[in-house]
Amino acid sequence: MTEKNSPERFRVTKIDGTRFIRTPLMLFIGVVVLMLLLMLLLWSAKWRMDPDPLRVSNTGDLNALLPSVVGLTQGTMDAGNRIELTQNGVGFFPKLLRDIAAAKLSVHVETYIWYESKIATELAQLLAQKARSGVEVRVLVDGSGGRQISKVEDLLTEAGVKVERFHPIRFSNLARLNNRDHRKIMVIDGRIAYLGGYGIADEWTGDGQDKKHFRDTGVRVEGPIVSRLQGAFSENWIEETGEILAGDKYFPAPVTAGTIPAHLAYTSPSGSISSVQILFYLSIKAAKKEIIIQNPYLLPDFDAIEALEEAVDRGVKVLIMVPSTEATDSPVVQHASHHHFGSMLKRGVRIFEYDRTLLHQKVFIIDGIWSGVGSTNFDSRSFELNDEITMGIVDPAIAAQLRQAFDADMKYAKERKYDEWQGRSLWHKLKDGLAYMASEQL
Repeated sequence: MTEKNSPERFRVTKIDGTRFIRTPLMLFIGVVVLMLLLMLLLWSAKWRMDPDPLRVSNTGDLNALLPSVVGLTQGTMDAGNRIELTQNGVGFFPKLLRDIAAAKLSVHVETYIWYESKIATELAQLLAQKARSGVEVRVLVDGSGGRQISKVEDLLTEAGVKVERFHPIRFSNLARLNNRDHRKIMVIDGRIAYLGGYGIADEWTGDGQDKKHFRDTGVRVEGPIVSRLQGAFSENWIEETGEILAGDKYFPAPVTAGTIPAHLAYTSPSGSISSVQILFYLSIKAAKKEIIIQNPYLLPDFDAIEALEEAVDRGVKVLIMVPSTEATDSPVVQHASHHHFGSMLKRGVRIFEYDRTLLHQKVFIIDGIWSGVGSTNFDSRSFELNDEITMGIVDPAIAAQLRQAFDADMKYAKERKYDEWQGRSLWHKLKDGLAYMASEQL
């Protein structure tokens, strides 16, 4: 029977207790065509994210390839830098707070994580103090990870600090919500800069001594490379505010501060291969002796996996350390990363799981000469969706210090073996497979 008062074009028919809505044929066809077009757009976007396999020939050794690495990542090799490693919160925050306290002209902070915490309050109070004394202070936090800055925002803004959010969560940003600002940059007076994986939260204080205090690594930098870091901060600041930071207050004439050459790769999603992805890929291809990787989220694409396995085939020792599922802040990501463990272990890549706390540093060491330190995770999200930054450092002494730190971390890590890995439980394998299905968005 047909219900009364229904428009003729959308008649509601009841058959055996079930209601059916009859729609015009052209409307039905239109809806189907629209759905097909949406599916085509999604497929097209995905196709653009999966270009032809990367390949490079005649790489030579690291020294021969370095000019290509720098050029292809849209950077320059800046000599004359002083670079100091910062290990864990005890090596990072006291130095950062000291340098901010001594600032004369400007302080710029860009971070993904800002949690309500003791260290966040201490930093906010110091930034407010500097702003009241006449120092220009700008803080850029990610619209997702930095939401809790609202707890101290009144303190900051009333003192004159400019606070902005990168891609704040609102309807007008719907198309950009998946693009997060994962960079962690601090620049003081255009002369001193910090870079690494540290968030503004109590978890990044301490010495990585337990699961409430994370393990992380960064760098404190003086010298010409600081201008590049100021430029990276300015890129996102301009995007959100339109304010162009120009003049010697922000970009003073470069002054030699040390002897270390360094270069910078930073990226925003553009639809093409990112600078940080090229940096990781070429550094692996250039290795002749040893590759050491410490990273919290190991979800490399097939190009990177193949490059790592080919490195083993040509006699390179490949050592990778990640947090265990018990120590990580994201067990789903760790289970997704397990999807490739078997093939890499079988080919001879050595994988270690760190169990003391979240291993959060993003460190590369190639042949004891070149090191990469920054915010970039070894996964598709960092390569394709996030704004990221990594500094390349050409210095055997820095590489040796990072190698010593890796060796010290080995005390809290378990090496996974191929036979043992293949024998893990069916439930473990199921969790790995399900997590991997969503890996591109993790």
